[in-house]
Amino acid sequence: MSDEATKDIQLSKDAEKILEMVESLSVLDLANLVKAMEEKFGVSAAAPMAMAAPAAAGDAGAGEEASANATVMLKEAGGQKINVIKAVKEATGLGLKEAKDIVDGAPKAVKENIPREEAEALKKALEEAGATVELT
Repeated sequence: MSDEATKDIQLSKDAEKILEMVESLSVLDLANLVKAMEEKFGVSAAAPMAMAAPAAAGDAGAGEEASANATVMLKEAGGQKINVIKAVKEATGLGLKEAKDIVDGAPKAVKENIPREEAEALKKALEEAGATVELT
C-alpha cells in the first residue's frame, strides 16, 4: 500500500510495523491470515452486500451477473502434473492431497463462481503450469 493511500490514517508504531509485515506476505499467506482472523474473532472479511435495484426489464441483469463470475474447470493436467498440483494448491489454499485429488479427478472445477478477472488469472497460472483449463 502506498504512503499516499494511507496518508490520512494515523497509525501507532506497532500498527505501522504490522502493516509493513502484512505488505511482505504472499497471497497464500494473506488468505490464510484472513481465515485465521475470521475464526479467532468471529467476523467475516466479506464486503457487505449492497441492495440491488430491481431490473427494469425482468431478467436483463441476470446475464450481466453471470458474466461477472466464472468457474475454472481443469480439463487435463498435461505432462507437468506436479506443477499443476502445486498451482492448484497455491491458488485454492488446499492441502497437497486435496489439490492432487482435484488434478487426478480432471475434468473438475478448481474454483467456482469467482470474479471473472480472478478466474482469468487462475486460468493463466494453471496453463503456465501445463494444464488445459476452461472458464465456464
